[in-house]
Amino acid sequence: QVQLVESGGGLVQAGGSLRLSCAASGRTFSRSIMGWFRQSPGKERDFVAAISWGGASTYYADSVKGRFTISRDNAKNTVYLQMDSLKPEDTAVYYCAADSMFYMTANSYNYWGQGTQVTVSS
Repeated sequence: QVQLVESGGGLVQAGGSLRLSCAASGRTFSRSIMGWFRQSPGKERDFVAAISWGGASTYYADSVKGRFTISRDNAKNTVYLQMDSLKPEDTAVYYCAADSMFYMTANSYNYWGQGTQVTVSS
């Protein structure tokens, strides 16, 4: 069993920044892709960003390109989501996910964090 522990969520004004962290622990897994998803009230869970083990391959939702940056520190078993120029529409519960063969498909990820609230005020 893999545990994902998230931190860094909170309340920020539009135009501000937050950095989310997700630390993985427990049993090792063979599928190296890790990602971030988000869900707003009344909406489906949406893909945000994903990254390969070495960081050479990254993918972003169109809505966050140029504003969000995903990275990872394998020595710390941690993936990060740097969120800049935040907008009110970024408000959502953000979920860290791990162990997937596909970058953008939520159902392909085997492990999920508990979610952390990000609220962006106008």
